[in-house]
Amino acid sequence: MKTKKRTTLQRYWTKRYVLTLISGLILLSVFSLWWMEKTALEYRLSLLKYLADETSDRAIKENGQIVVGPVLSEIVEEREKILHLNQQPIIYIVDPDANIIYTMPQLYIDPNDNKLPDVIMKNRELIQKVKISDNKVYVVKSPITFNGETRGWVVIAQEEGALKEINQDHGLLAIMIGGLLILGTGVIYFLSRQISRPIQDVANAAVQVREGNYDIHFKEEEEIKEEEIYELIKSFKEMTNRLKVMEKLRAELLAGVTHDLKTPVTSISGLIQAVKDDVVTGEQSKEFLDISLKETQRLQGMIEDLLNYNAISAGAFKIRVQKENINIFIKEIAYRWQVTQDDQMFAFDIKVPDEPLFGQIDSLRMQQIVINLLNNARHALDDNGKIAIHLYETGEERICIDVLDSGRGIPKHEQQYVFEPFYRGENKKLKVRGLGLGLPFSKMLAKAQKGDLVLKESNEQGTTFTIVIEKADQI
Repeated sequence: MKTKKRTTLQRYWTKRYVLTLISGLILLSVFSLWWMEKTALEYRLSLLKYLADETSDRAIKENGQIVVGPVLSEIVEEREKILHLNQQPIIYIVDPDANIIYTMPQLYIDPNDNKLPDVIMKNRELIQKVKISDNKVYVVKSPITFNGETRGWVVIAQEEGALKEINQDHGLLAIMIGGLLILGTGVIYFLSRQISRPIQDVANAAVQVREGNYDIHFKEEEEIKEEEIYELIKSFKEMTNRLKVMEKLRAELLAGVTHDLKTPVTSISGLIQAVKDDVVTGEQSKEFLDISLKETQRLQGMIEDLLNYNAISAGAFKIRVQKENINIFIKEIAYRWQVTQDDQMFAFDIKVPDEPLFGQIDSLRMQQIVINLLNNARHALDDNGKIAIHLYETGEERICIDVLDSGRGIPKHEQQYVFEPFYRGENKKLKVRGLGLGLPFSKMLAKAQKGDLVLKESNEQGTTFTIVIEKADQI
């Protein structure tokens, strides 16, 4: 299968950002040209109107006679210079009947026709756009008046293209657009690099983790300003530390499980061999057999834990949830567990509300969870202490069961791992033998019943675990 070619994050986004920038600058250039042409057109039409008005004032004497000549031509030529046009506008002076009296120069009318077209003269607009001889022309008119009477017209015509010419601004626009493109490309490259660098560091770190190297170093978190990058690196560090612990647990698991399973087998083998070889006889042989039976039961329990954990992890574990009176359920489980304890030196307290609380549970599986927590609480006590069960409701949908003990507590650095499979705290390893599946298995059972099991708090004064149960209708 052909591998798809990939590019770096920086190159990928820099290319797209630059293309977006270029597209934006092209649109900006088109709009700028249109706006400049529109502005130039409006400005020059206003100047042509000014020129037409001034020419109409100069073209009539005090006696009301229209005059043209060198003086008028000089005035017109002087005013035309301020328009900055590549082409000279055409100026006509006509009588009221549109007969041409004077023109400089004549470009748009037939030399045999000494009259302006009706499309110009009969239009009441003083500034208009017309088409003459296939040319688009703007026409500006100004009446020549004397004592309120129109004696003629000054008509100025200029091609549309000449009025829109902005040659002197093209270079400036090109420099501006080019400068923005260079500056924008530089900024985009810099920002893309700033964003992609920490992500690339995380990607490189992931490769090292994949190869088994968990000793990863990043930039100090205090120096990171972006919230998302900060969360990414922080989460990756936590994941790496967690993988370190898991790798250590995996190694310990191989040794621990082997030891925990091998020890009872060795004990059983030795005890039975002693009975077989008549090393012990009579009552002592029965005692050896009793010990062998207990070791066998303990071994069987560990194997069942492994099988049950694997079954529920694979989704092959059946849960039968039904409505139960949690008040009665807790009292019965607590009583049955208490009477099985050989050592009764600890105080045991049960608190349930006066009103019955009903929850949706699998009574058999919930019993496993509660007994496991009570056993853990008993192991946490030294010679004496206190264990308690508190039942209460939270909100309208949840019921909580707190299992408390006044034991030594769980060290702070171990609390985040208590629900990890096969994890066993340093103190517990020395005191209680097992596989470290009790709490993970209990949490999975609680979740399978649409509830949860959490470590509520733990310190030197004791530990509290909370079982969350889905509340049922109280009727």
